[in-house]
Amino acid sequence: MAEERAGRRAAGELEAEVLGVLWEAGGPVSATQVQQRLGRELAYTTVVTILSRLFEKGVATREKQGRSFAYTPVDDEPGLAARRMSRVLDAEADRTSVLARFVSNLSAEDERLLRGLLDGEGP
Repeated sequence: MAEERAGRRAAGELEAEVLGVLWEAGGPVSATQVQQRLGRELAYTTVVTILSRLFEKGVATREKQGRSFAYTPVDDEPGLAARRMSRVLDAEADRTSVLARFVSNLSAEDERLLRGLLDGEGP
């Protein structure tokens, strides 16, 4: 259904919020801690479901802490975006054409940045 129901979040919005909490935490956090840091009423089971999905997608790791898990993001935000870009590229049969099209659509500034990175210059 294209229309969003009243009171419902857009797909991925809650995952992004939870991931934001993981990034800000700076270390492993439990579902209870994530629930508290979100600062709004959200069922504990919902938080656990979102954290489990992030773990299953390979976006977060988890370690046993007592009877529950503590979660940590596998990468920062730029690293996660780079992983997504790599997955898209890996799914394409003609990598050369995809990369050529991508590069041809870069702005002059992005092209300059990319050239610098390829030449070994830092970001």
